[in-house]
Amino acid sequence: MGQKVNPIGFRIPVTKDWKSRWYAPKAQFGPQLQEDLRIRERLKAELQNASVSKVIIERFTKRIRVTIFTSRPGVVIGGNFNQPLGAKEDRNARKATGADTKKGAGLDKLKEIISSVAADKEILVDVKEVRCPEMDAQLVADGVAQQLVRRVAFRRAMKRAIQTAMDKGADGIRIRCSGRLNGAELARTEQYKDGKVPLHTLRADIDYGFSEAHTLAGLIGIKVWICKPQNWEEKKNAFNAQTRRSPKGAARRPRGNREPQQ
Repeated sequence: MGQKVNPIGFRIPVTKDWKSRWYAPKAQFGPQLQEDLRIRERLKAELQNASVSKVIIERFTKRIRVTIFTSRPGVVIGGNFNQPLGAKEDRNARKATGADTKKGAGLDKLKEIISSVAADKEILVDVKEVRCPEMDAQLVADGVAQQLVRRVAFRRAMKRAIQTAMDKGADGIRIRCSGRLNGAELARTEQYKDGKVPLHTLRADIDYGFSEAHTLAGLIGIKVWICKPQNWEEKKNAFNAQTRRSPKGAARRPRGNREPQQ
């Protein structure tokens, strides 16, 4: 059971892309890679309550562009990411922090944090919204981890996440929790699955996320695999989403030179 492959790294040449996009000579590759890791660690610690899905880093000569994908863009831009918010409070915060959003207080703070790691470089920070967090594997794993920390039963948390993802249109989802579940004496692994999750099919759009829950009994690891429909990003998660399907009852043109019967 030790021969497992990360689904995202397995599909990088085919359907996935790198999260660090830059080129460097051999002497600079190692230091810049370590710099990327430190940037992600600092942002993860600072934005732990901001529902961050992933961080993409692009480098130019003396410039670094950091793109943050989050389901709470108003919280990140407004600078209120240190306060834990519920779903209802998050919506109110987006409306209430309109002035802060214009000022970009959160972006200035993030630029200072990144500048402390990557000195003498121009920092550009972009924030993009994750339109459907229920279909993002990393956000689903983080949500289950937060519920386990609040002592919610692990089966309830897992089944609720599975049901929500399937209702949103996922082809399949698998969630695996490992550790001292419900404070048990011995650690074990529990897994629930619904739909299809073809991990060996390269053309399948498999999203993978991993998170850890720090409970009183110990550390619990959560892994999530979500199989999305084909062209999910273009159809459902794009800024101008269009399904390109013919409407029901649309008039169809007959084949050949035949005319429709009167």
